[in-house]
Amino acid sequence: MTISLGHYLAVGAILFTVGILGIFLNRKNIIVILMSIELILLSVNINLVAFSTFLGDIVGQVFALLVLTVAAAEAAIGLAVLVVYFRNRGSIAVEDVNLMKG
Repeated sequence: MTISLGHYLAVGAILFTVGILGIFLNRKNIIVILMSIELILLSVNINLVAFSTFLGDIVGQVFALLVLTVAAAEAAIGLAVLVVYFRNRGSIAVEDVNLMKG
């Protein structure tokens, strides 16, 4: 049995769905929301690499590397902001972060 393009797209769709469900079902923990965003970006990368391999073009793989770079920067900056916020407020609950508006 060979692994076809449909298998990669199915894995990407499952990861995307799990990421969306993680965002909408868990609105209490910011770290879980950040992890769900990373899952969504990972599913996009799987689709980019799968289509790139299927079409015989390297542009999708290069773009996937750029997305990984942006995702790593987003995770580092997001966690740094959470650490500073936790030091100031003592909590990282989503309800407390909404107080920062305005």
